[in-house]
Amino acid sequence: MDRLGAMETFVYVVETGSFSAAARRLNIGQPAVSKTIAQLESRLAVRLLLRSTRGLTPTEAGLAFFERAKRALEEADEADNAARGAAGGLTGNLRICAAVTFGRMHIVPHLGPFLEQNPALNIDLMLDDRNVNLVEEGVDIALRMGTLSDSGLTARKISECRRVVLGTPAYFEKYGEPTCPADLSKHQAIVYTLGGHANWLFQKAGEEQSVTINGRIRISAAEGVRAAVLSHQGLTMASEWMFAPELASGAVREVMSEWTLPNQDLWAVFPTGRMASAKARAFVEYVQGLLVKEA
Repeated sequence: MDRLGAMETFVYVVETGSFSAAARRLNIGQPAVSKTIAQLESRLAVRLLLRSTRGLTPTEAGLAFFERAKRALEEADEADNAARGAAGGLTGNLRICAAVTFGRMHIVPHLGPFLEQNPALNIDLMLDDRNVNLVEEGVDIALRMGTLSDSGLTARKISECRRVVLGTPAYFEKYGEPTCPADLSKHQAIVYTLGGHANWLFQKAGEEQSVTINGRIRISAAEGVRAAVLSHQGLTMASEWMFAPELASGAVREVMSEWTLPNQDLWAVFPTGRMASAKARAFVEYVQGLLVKEA
């Protein structure tokens, strides 16, 4: 196997975490994958993978090699695309990470048209509310919301959305509607703990009020927050993205609309030190277009 083929095999082994899974992706036998990795380690005279009962983990040298090998494969793909011309479409694999609810509602339903435009492209979409390590997970691009905690990330803001206080009509019929931040202490609040949203900052005509929410229900996943609100258990503060269908249908209703909250930012985040590939850039542009249409 040539060097590029060996690098591709190694990248797939790291991304999938096993020889057998990499073999399935490459459509070859597992012994061929094992042999390729052994030959690669012999040629480089360094251990690239640690093998244990829990699977395969790249060593420090293996992680460094993975980064450069993945970049080399991306550059090879881009060279192919440039030779074919823009009409040739994008090729290879694109690994994307996004929050579960945002991805389910605003990304997954629209993957079909993007893939139709690029018939030689495969998408691996990881839905996770946590901020995963992009290098360790082999992610090409992550869609993250809010304030980025790591200033060293390569990131680009691609959209923003209003945050609102909302609940179901049935909840408000039972408990009444809050009209100002102070009223929230009388209500059942559903707190999204992973987003750090226990402190709600409101503004109105130059006045600013901060309210610390001590809800009895605190949930670490946005899908859980949605379920609690839609079952009339409380109100919450969320982006319009999170409840877009229900806001449109009237299943939930915004309250305190004269008070504004900081917008929810959406960022495209790339692995540090790596130039965004053509397919990653194309996907970001596609998502931006989708969100403009939804606005």
